[in-house]
Amino acid sequence: MSRKLKNKIQAILKRESGTVFKDPGGRINIALAYPNTYRVGMSNLGFQGIYGFLNSHDNVVCERIFLPDNSDFEEYRRASSPIISMESQRPLNDFHVVAFSVSYENDYPNIIRILDLAGVPRRATNRTEHHPLLILGGICTAYNPEPVADFFDVIFIGEAEKSLSLFLASLDSAGLQRRLLLSELSAIEGIYVPSLYQDIYETHNDKGNNAFLYKTPIKEAPRLIKKGSPADLDKSRLVSIISTKDAEFSQMCLIEAMRGCPWSCRFCVASHVYRPVRFRNRKVLNDMIQEASKRFPKIGLVGPSMSDYQGIDDLIRFGTVNFSISSLRAWGRSRKLIKILGDKGQKSLSIAPEAGSERMRSVIKKHLTEKDILETADLVLAYGVYQLRLYFMIGLPTETEYDVDAIAKLTVKIRNIRKGGTVVLSISCFVPKPFTPFQWLAMDEEKKLKKKLARIKKLLKGVSGVTIVHDPPRTSCLEAFLSKGDRRVSKAVEAIAESKGKSGDWRKASMQAGINPDIYAHRRRSFQEHLPWDFIDSGIDKTALEQECRKALGQDVFSR
Repeated sequence: MSRKLKNKIQAILKRESGTVFKDPGGRINIALAYPNTYRVGMSNLGFQGIYGFLNSHDNVVCERIFLPDNSDFEEYRRASSPIISMESQRPLNDFHVVAFSVSYENDYPNIIRILDLAGVPRRATNRTEHHPLLILGGICTAYNPEPVADFFDVIFIGEAEKSLSLFLASLDSAGLQRRLLLSELSAIEGIYVPSLYQDIYETHNDKGNNAFLYKTPIKEAPRLIKKGSPADLDKSRLVSIISTKDAEFSQMCLIEAMRGCPWSCRFCVASHVYRPVRFRNRKVLNDMIQEASKRFPKIGLVGPSMSDYQGIDDLIRFGTVNFSISSLRAWGRSRKLIKILGDKGQKSLSIAPEAGSERMRSVIKKHLTEKDILETADLVLAYGVYQLRLYFMIGLPTETEYDVDAIAKLTVKIRNIRKGGTVVLSISCFVPKPFTPFQWLAMDEEKKLKKKLARIKKLLKGVSGVTIVHDPPRTSCLEAFLSKGDRRVSKAVEAIAESKGKSGDWRKASMQAGINPDIYAHRRRSFQEHLPWDFIDSGIDKTALEQECRKALGQDVFSR
């Protein structure tokens, strides 16, 4: 193993506090892998929360593995060194289980890169009892794990707190061989064993892009996989464990205050898969804040709409604790909260109008008026918050040139309210996601999205105090491809990983692998079509999603 790599990891560990070190002997050894760099992974609440959850079990030792940065990749290859864990610098192959936590589809190729560095066969069918058991969890698996299903032995669907405990109990049972273990796990709610299912496709279609028909279970596996039971947030201690200056949220403890969103915007996958909405009990949350404040100088309360948390105003007045709130809803109930945060010195706040025009916000079911948005922006800038970040999307269903222009016009109106501070216009490209009313829709093509971005930039050229940041349309199109794919897309994931992430290579790599990404990302599907994720019982009525889609777009949208 490379001494240079070990020294770098040990230097990082010295800058951490809260790291868990355990003797691996006699315990279930789990490598928790995040398919992105250390800085990104350590800023992820889900990753930190699972690390703490696993290490809270006496019979488990959990250590972390991250995607090496570019310079480290070269060192791994030069030294022919296997990828190693943070805590003990052991090779990934030394662990009983490798658990990948994935929250972003575009990280899928990084799973392959990590496995290749570790010398672990990519596909489950090519691994033996001598290889680690590979498991996968994260929000992506809650709605469509199929593009990476062939790489994993076990996938957690939905909220994993309960099913993960049952998984550990099964793993700890004496004498269970892998085949018997997988059979036992398949009976647990929220656990999906991909090897026990087969996809059936059309055989008469041309160009090799035969349509997905249905998924059939093998042997006695359940026909539908029910998503993991909604967690009791008061028992779920999803919280940052490790403090480090090397993460994006430097020395900030992230605490989950709520899960799910009461507004159910038609584009938002989190508000649909995390139902019902749950709020952590205020006393429990306050106790967690007090405990965390002993180790962390700042507390970040995490939730999609913290303005909806009852009593949030009084909660953040707590002592001398410095709070950070991820995003606020632009409405009257945020007034007091904004003032408190401004008084406490918070320098940046975000609101998400999502669309510039009233018509477009009605289509996506974003219950905000322009008056709400302008008044909230005024309050943010008035109370001394230096940076106001505005989240918008382009490429939304039925979007016209007028709607695109409305983003720039609304930004100008906000900028003209007050001259102080900076307005950051953050623009993302709409990606239709599974289990939302827009799951059947096609994503705008890259060229069209680039033209819309260029139009907004032109309209805002010369407007002082406004900064524009945006996702590259190319990567957003990749996200759509991977979020709506079936198992055949795994060939593209491998090909993209082998292309080493060069700009633009993902489309070329996919086509060379025999997979046309346009069929997944840029094709509108009929309501009658079987979808790759239909095997997941999410508790969401597909007919209700269809009705919401028709309401948004017009009853005859699929007959034109």
